[in-house]
Amino acid sequence: MKKITRSVVARLLPVRAENAHKGTFGRVLIIAGSRTMCGAGLLCAKSALRAGAGLVYWALPQTMQDAFAAALPEVITVPLAETTNGEIAAEAWPELKNFIAEVNPSVVVAGPGMGNSPLLAILLREIQTPLLVDADGLNAAARLQIFSYKPPVIFTPHPGEMARLLQMPIAMNDATREEQARQLAAKIGGVCVLKGHPTLVSMDMLNHTWLWQNSTGGPALAKGGSGDVLSGLIAGLWSQAGSQGKFDVISAFQMAACAVYIHGLAGDLAAQQLTDYGVLASDTVDYVPVAIKKILQEKK
Repeated sequence: MKKITRSVVARLLPVRAENAHKGTFGRVLIIAGSRTMCGAGLLCAKSALRAGAGLVYWALPQTMQDAFAAALPEVITVPLAETTNGEIAAEAWPELKNFIAEVNPSVVVAGPGMGNSPLLAILLREIQTPLLVDADGLNAAARLQIFSYKPPVIFTPHPGEMARLLQMPIAMNDATREEQARQLAAKIGGVCVLKGHPTLVSMDMLNHTWLWQNSTGGPALAKGGSGDVLSGLIAGLWSQAGSQGKFDVISAFQMAACAVYIHGLAGDLAAQQLTDYGVLASDTVDYVPVAIKKILQEKK
C-alpha cells in the first residue's frame, strides 16, 4: 500500500499558470446546510476557496442567505426553498436544476449539514456532474441504497457512515478498515475516502482497486466540522485538476489523496500553535495555505 507523502502531493498538485483566470480553476457548487447545522456549508465553501477553486457557489436554505453571504463574501450564495424545520425542500430541485444547467459547475458537493433534507434523494439520483457525497448525503445513500453514478463520484465516510453504507459492523482494526475502503470504492465505481487515523483513499477502476494511506494528521482534527473542511478541499483541488485535464476517477483519486495530506498537515501546523486541544475546524481552514506553501517548497 502506497503512502501519501509530501513529495507525492507536490508532484500531483494542479499547476497555477501566470496567465490563468478564475475559469481556469473550475467552479464548485456546494449544496449544504440546515437551520441546526448552518456552519457546515461555510467551512466547506471557505475550504474550497482556500484550495484554489476559481468560483464557489453555495446552495443553502433561503433564511440562511443574508447571514452567510455576509460571513463569506467570496462565495456566491444560492437561496433555496426550505421545509418548516429549516432543511432544503424537495421543491427546490427545479430551481437548482436550472441553476446547474446555467452555471455548469465542475464539481458538486452534496450533504454537509443537510440533515434529512428531502432534496438529497433527488440529488443522488439526478446529478450528472462530478460529485462528492459527504455527511448527510452518505446517510441518505445508505438509507436509500443508491450506489450507481454516471459521473465520477467520491464518497467521504467516517467509520460509522462506512458501516451504514456497507451494512457491516464498524471496523475495529486496520485490516478491516482497508478492506472496507476497497469494498466501497468498488461498490460505487469511484473513490472512497475513509476518514480516521490514518485516512485511506481507495479507487476502483477497470475492476481493480488501489489503496493509498495518508501520513499526516492527528487528534487536532478530531473536532466537529473537520470533515466539512476536507470535503471543500477535495472539491477545490478536483475542480482545478479536472478543468486543466479530465474529470475522471483518476483525477478524483489523485486530488482526494492531495487533499487528505494537506488537511492533515494543516491540522498539524495549527496544533503547533494552538495545541491539539485548541484547534477548531475553522483554524484548520486558515492553515491550509500554510500547508500548501510547505508542500510547494518540495518542488524547489
